[in-house]
Amino acid sequence: MASSKEYLDFILEQLSGLDEITYKAMMGEYIIYYRGKIVGGIYDDRFLVKPIQSAKALMPEANMELPYEGAKEMLLVDDIDNREFLSTLLEAMYDELPAPKKKK
Repeated sequence: MASSKEYLDFILEQLSGLDEITYKAMMGEYIIYYRGKIVGGIYDDRFLVKPIQSAKALMPEANMELPYEGAKEMLLVDDIDNREFLSTLLEAMYDELPAPKKKK
């Protein structure tokens, strides 16, 4: 099942307090970028983020879920109604995320 544009728009609105939030459509789903780094994505109308230490520390009870068959598990963000939490989460994750790969 692909994610809806309405869910993407809702998540983008929730993240609108942050600068440089972008996304890329990918096979019916959406990859979410913060200041050029991939933080996670929207899969089947679920907001999932990379399971790095900073994200786990802020969401110790978060479920690990597969974004799609054959992928690595990611953390499910339950508290999508809390803009302040979402901003804190992405800001905490930023330094720990790998730099974007250089295009050839």
